[in-house]
Parts: sequence; structure tokens; C-alpha cells
Amino acid sequence: MLYLIENRIGEGRPSRKESQMELFDLIKALILGFVEGMTEFAPVSSTGHLIIVDDMWLKTEEFLGKYPAITFKIVIQLGSILAVVVVFWKRLFSLVGLYNVENGVKMSERFNLLHVIVGMLPAVILGFAFKDLIDDYLFGVETVIIALVAGALLMIAADRFGPKHPRVQTLDQITYKQAFTVGLVQCLSLWPGFSRSGATISGGVLFGMNHRTAADFTFIMAVPIMAGASLVSVLKNWEYMSMDHIWFYVVGFLSAFIFSLISIRFFLKLISRIKLVPFAIYRIVLAIILAVIVFL
Repeated sequence: MLYLIENRIGEGRPSRKESQMELFDLIKALILGFVEGMTEFAPVSSTGHLIIVDDMWLKTEEFLGKYPAITFKIVIQLGSILAVVVVFWKRLFSLVGLYNVENGVKMSERFNLLHVIVGMLPAVILGFAFKDLIDDYLFGVETVIIALVAGALLMIAADRFGPKHPRVQTLDQITYKQAFTVGLVQCLSLWPGFSRSGATISGGVLFGMNHRTAADFTFIMAVPIMAGASLVSVLKNWEYMSMDHIWFYVVGFLSAFIFSLISIRFFLKLISRIKLVPFAIYRIVLAIILAVIVFL
């Protein structure tokens, strides 16, 4: 989540802000793009992974500076958004009337833009209303550890208590009530480290969707949410964009785009077979490792 990324970056001054990018710097951009791309849409928390890899290891702020580092993380997120558009372009274009999905479903019963709006509305409202409280109390490695475990428990509960024979097998069977209910569960992802996809897929499964449909709805709903947040942040930090860092941005963007394409396609094939519990176990193991690093 961008609010966490912005607040996790310190106020320090860049040590070589005006210097040309070195090869190792570009490798850092490649690594961070990889982390963003492989974790943004899996239910494991991309924010938590970026904190671990960047704040605790690569420390890009030390050579980029505070605001260019913020802008970089926005840029690589845009790469992930573009990957979703490429994978789901038919559905996304159909939402705005630019493509006709021939699936034998009446126009009035098809998945449409209103489903997306209803689903994203709760998190957008609560995100704006409680942004300061979230910034003050819910970010940091310690709170991410707790969120990783809490999100894992929700995912285990979804697999355990979700209906054995889900009624909703495709996007076109999602009701507005289900979209809104999943949107309410998505609000849990305002807690950094909880994972937006983990919350929404779990919510979808608990309220009658199969895992693949819940994942499809999650990814499609991510586009306006992530694009809107990224656009606001880009405009906010536009003055800090520098040609000195252009190749760092380009490498990170392309890396995030390519690895997001790979991870989305792989995840959509995987989720119907293994469901959510393996990801939950991974989150718990990661939380334990983080706790050992932080507290010992």
C-alpha cells in the first residue's frame, strides 16, 4: 500500500543524488521490480516484502533520496497495474463499453462497472477517513508481522468454512451484494501487511465464490484502486522526478511489469488447485522469520 511505503521512507538526504546510475543500482531496481511483481497480486503482502527487501536490505533511499524513492515505488506499482490490464483487457474494456464479451449471458446480468465501484467503495471511504490513524499506528515491521499472521488466519478460515460447492463460478454470477460484502472485507487490507488480494479472495470465498472467480474479481478491482492511488502519488511527487534516475525507474517498471505478468498467470492457474492455505503457511513462516530478526 502506498501510504505505508511513503511513511516507511525516512527523511535522510541522498548521498549521491546527482550521480549517474551504477550497475549495482540497476540490479537493485530489477530486484525491487521482481519483488513487487511476484507479490503484488499473491495473497502474501507486497508491502511487507518491499519493507523487508528495501528498508532492511537494499536501502534505495540512501542513494535516491526520500522523494525519488517514494516515486520509484509508485512507478513499479504502475508496471504491475499494466500487467493486470494486459491479462484482463477484454473484461476491463467491456466495463467501459469498448469490448463485447460474448459469453451467452444477458447484458443486464453481466459483470459490470457498478460491481467494481460497489466493491471498492468501502475501502476508498475508510482509507481516506482513517489515513492519519493508519499512518500513526499501523505501519512498521512489528505491525506488519501481526498483519501477516492475522491475514493468514483469515485465509485458513476461508478455506475451512467457505462453501464446499460455491454458487458463484464466474464473474457474471457475482451479485452487487456479494461485491459490496467483499469490499467490506477488503477494508482489512488497510492494515499494512494484511494483503489486499488475501483479504478480497478470502472474502469472496467465504461469501460464495470459487477461488478463481474471487481472484479474477480481486485483480479487476485492483486496477482502479491502484491506478487512482498511483496517479495521486505521482502528481504529488512529480517535482522530485529526475533524469538522473530515469534508468532506475525504467528498469524497475519493466521488471515489475514482466514479473507481474508471470505471477498473475501462474497464480490464476494455481489458486483453484492449492487454494489459500499454502499461502497462509508461507505468511506465518515469514512472520516468524521477521520476528526473529526484529526481536532477537
